[in-house]
Amino acid sequence: MNHFLDIHTTDPADLRAIIDQASAMKRARQGRPKGTPDDDRPLAGRMVALIFEKPSTRTRVSFDVGVRQMGGQTMVLSGQDMQLGHGETIADTARVMSRYVDLIMIRTFDESVLAEMADHASVPVINGLTDRSHPCQIMADVMTFEEHRGPIAGKKVVWAGDGNNVCSSFLHAAGQFGFDLTFTGPMQLDPDPEYVGFARRKGARVTIERDPARAVEGADLVVADTWVSMHDSQSSKERRHNMLRPYQVNAELMGKAKPDALFMHCLPAHRGEEVTSEVMDGPQSVIWDEAENRLHAQKAIMRWCLGV
Repeated sequence: MNHFLDIHTTDPADLRAIIDQASAMKRARQGRPKGTPDDDRPLAGRMVALIFEKPSTRTRVSFDVGVRQMGGQTMVLSGQDMQLGHGETIADTARVMSRYVDLIMIRTFDESVLAEMADHASVPVINGLTDRSHPCQIMADVMTFEEHRGPIAGKKVVWAGDGNNVCSSFLHAAGQFGFDLTFTGPMQLDPDPEYVGFARRKGARVTIERDPARAVEGADLVVADTWVSMHDSQSSKERRHNMLRPYQVNAELMGKAKPDALFMHCLPAHRGEEVTSEVMDGPQSVIWDEAENRLHAQKAIMRWCLGV
């Protein structure tokens, strides 16, 4: 049984196998209507629980569609449905759910909820997002880059903005896939030193550069994410905007990267804030491929977890 809890806790060879299988599954579906099942239906007869303590569009739809394409069924549960940790413990919930379903995906706030679920479940658990990491997203991002530019090993990735949970998973991926990462953003929002340290110990070059123009020089990929969370107060949003405004990804900034540099954003985006529409809709943007590849990457992750 394999849990998929984080990129840094998964063997690099397994990560590569997941990416390769995701690409193969995507190719096999070319020209096929979205609602039709795969020729290979490895999840036939399987039930997958999708638990959402945090709201979601892409994660919910992509996992749900992926399970159905592979012949399985889903049970979608919200935090309100389950009241995780309120009354019944998370450990007991994990034990009970394991008697009903074959696989659990959970999108939650606190990483400890994910860890406790995995510790006590007798079926595989997938991290759909926590406040500290977002590994499924970065698997799709690596897949997307390699579709367009070949192997990501040795490339330069620039993260512009807030050193948040998605940035953390990019740092994990830098260590596991062998690319370099430059963070450009305000000091108050630097990425977690623990994750920077992991990438460096694995041999990745991690650079902190306050000047965004210098940061993107020689970049193969520029990545941005939203500056604010739906849970931030209005005063917090204003402070963040003031700090992060110099790090907006616009045409001028992209012009300082390599001519064939790509732009990614995990979405949803606040157009005109962290990135301009000119970049999002421009020729260097691969955000729609990136969004689609959540489906294929997660299908491969589920197959790896179940060994099918």
